[in-house]
Amino acid sequence: MHFHALSDFWGVEKMLRKTKIIATLGPATESPEKLKELIQAGVNVFRLNMSHANHDWVRAISRTIRKVAADLGTPTGILMDTQGPAIRTGDLATKLDLKAGDILEFTVRGARSEELYSVDVNYDGLINDIGIGDTVLVDNGVMHMKVLAKQDHKIRCEVLTPGLLGSRRHINLPGVKVNLPPLTAKDLADIAVGVEAGCDFFALSFCREAADILELKRVLREQGSDARVIAKIEDQHAVKVIDGIIESSDIIMIARGDLGVECPMEELPIIQRRIIKHCMAIGRPVIVATHMLESMIENPLPTRAEITDIANAVFEQADAIMLSGETTVGKYPVKCVEIFDRVAKRIEHSGGAGYAADAQITDPRQKTVKSAVVLANSFDNSKLVVFTRRGIMADYTSQLRPLHAPIFAFAPSEDVVRRLALNWGTYAIKMPFSVRPEHTVADAEKYLKEQGLAAPGDRLIVVSDILAGESRFDSIHLRVVE
Repeated sequence: MHFHALSDFWGVEKMLRKTKIIATLGPATESPEKLKELIQAGVNVFRLNMSHANHDWVRAISRTIRKVAADLGTPTGILMDTQGPAIRTGDLATKLDLKAGDILEFTVRGARSEELYSVDVNYDGLINDIGIGDTVLVDNGVMHMKVLAKQDHKIRCEVLTPGLLGSRRHINLPGVKVNLPPLTAKDLADIAVGVEAGCDFFALSFCREAADILELKRVLREQGSDARVIAKIEDQHAVKVIDGIIESSDIIMIARGDLGVECPMEELPIIQRRIIKHCMAIGRPVIVATHMLESMIENPLPTRAEITDIANAVFEQADAIMLSGETTVGKYPVKCVEIFDRVAKRIEHSGGAGYAADAQITDPRQKTVKSAVVLANSFDNSKLVVFTRRGIMADYTSQLRPLHAPIFAFAPSEDVVRRLALNWGTYAIKMPFSVRPEHTVADAEKYLKEQGLAAPGDRLIVVSDILAGESRFDSIHLRVVE
């Protein structure tokens, strides 16, 4: 019988971190040797950022990830992050050295400017969406500009904060609802390659409403992919309609880079907490991303504030925390993962915010799982053992954030095992199911003992189905490891 020997390389202590770690791949981390080091340090999912990746690289790196993960015997997810409908400036021959009070014209649809400073924009509809008096933020909010006038496909702006404007800089329009499509032609081409490569998660950048997520799901299903869909929350409009987005998505990512530019900075921690609470209430995994160890792109040690930021996300019991530039171009990618791992495990031992107490339990199967978690919480040495064909029972169990018990989710499908890689407190193991459920349970208990994940005297709270004639019923039963 084939199992993934999860603890062979991680060690039980490394494995039992509840908060999952996502690392973005780039020049600093794309070699097989670095991938191995990152997985051994604790990475659960690798992110491919399509703002910087090409198709040949996606195909090659996906194969390498699968091989390294298989050699190590651990299920490791792959997340494709679409570029999305980003508004960007065009190419400039030389950077523009802008001072406060200067006039800059943005041009669309090939318009020519007579101003000293001008730059083209890749979104033709900008002139219709933007209004006089609106604020334009350029280069991730470094430069602020105010719209003075617009005519003949030109938008005249006053520079409010100085800076050097380079090519292809990102533009944010706080409070402005833009009419961009949810998926660009580039996104659709990238997604097709991601499906071909077997990506487990697809993230929709600049998600603005529930319909955007439904469109990505439709595209994936048409191409035969069961991957989970992540909505990246990056602007004010998404925050306003967050309830619908959370309900339509499989997973939420709080992308604090653009969100911190789009929203007042003092609102950001409140938005983060509110989204995490809502996700936990209705059972959506949630990722906290961006700037978590930004200083470690250059420095070997984090700031104290960064440690506190990681600790807050872990205390709020986010499912996953994410590294971006720290592991794509940073000098200390493995060290960053090790710090995530250390901080997360320490904070998890100190307790959590308890938001799962407000989980909405409506489905009969959710109520079955709730009973199992309550039982597990009543014992110090308990382990939750969940048998799941599609991952749903494991999702329900993770949503309730058991106080002590790890969740061992056994599934017969490699795809399901990898899709559970982001779930809080869940350790997914591939195992074929016997036609007789009691044999499957016995095989799982044997595996946990052999791997040092359960010891004599431990209580296993088992969530599975049982046979009664021709029918199957969900069941909970308590076993003591002998």
